[in-house]
Amino acid sequence: MNETVKRSISGAIYILLLIASIQYSIETFFILFGVFLLIAVTEFCNLVHLNKIVPFIIAGLFYFFFYKIAIAEKGDGILYILRYNRNFDLAVLFSSLIVSLKCIVFLFDNKNLKVDSFSKFAYLIGYIILPFIIITKIPFGIKGYNPNILISIFILIWTNDTFAYLVGKSIGKHKLFERISPKKTIEGFLGGIGFALIASYFISKYFLMLPEKNTYIWLIIAVIVGIFGTIGDLVESKFKRISEKKDSGNIMPGHGGILDRLDSVIFVAPIIFLFYQILNYVS
Repeated sequence: MNETVKRSISGAIYILLLIASIQYSIETFFILFGVFLLIAVTEFCNLVHLNKIVPFIIAGLFYFFFYKIAIAEKGDGILYILRYNRNFDLAVLFSSLIVSLKCIVFLFDNKNLKVDSFSKFAYLIGYIILPFIIITKIPFGIKGYNPNILISIFILIWTNDTFAYLVGKSIGKHKLFERISPKKTIEGFLGGIGFALIASYFISKYFLMLPEKNTYIWLIIAVIVGIFGTIGDLVESKFKRISEKKDSGNIMPGHGGILDRLDSVIFVAPIIFLFYQILNYVS
């Protein structure tokens, strides 16, 4: 099969599965991202040469624990409730942000071409596991589960990635981070953010149906996606570079692994969740 056709088919299946699972129910949403988490853990362990058994158990326990405190069963029917625990939220967020900062330092460290044992587990928990938990918290608001919030974030990430590539390929001349990703350009980076901003306006107005005064929230999220999504992609590229692998896995023909598809969102999620906390505090 032609590589372009193969890539298009697997990409379409991934997008349809993602949107359908998020939209269909809370159960399918949690199941899908639980599966994604376990695959991502496996791929990360392969990248940093870490035995998979203990990380697999840690990831499963973390995710199951969060699922149990997030979902409650009441009465004859099943009523899904997000048990809001601010201390738990802040602990997860703070831990993930500390490791995100460590990832950025690791990205810019020219001399560090190895990952020590402590850092492997720190990255496993703060760069992989906790961001997945944060992703599953993002669609929940004061009115309950709103799948369109997470879908909107994915749309912004896809918009940013697509137009960063197209703009960079068309007019890109200045390299963004050649040592890690030779094809990324500053022009492409700015173009991706520009088109994500345009998309965020239409998302807030016509998809989320937000009041005009709240449009600025999604404009800020678009900028967060453009900046930190790109950093997330570069961080994963460094992990692949030091392990001398082109892709994190081969589960998606033409696209690589789950980490290759979700590297942006797992790095963006803690920053967006921090932005949520700031908005809640201010309001």
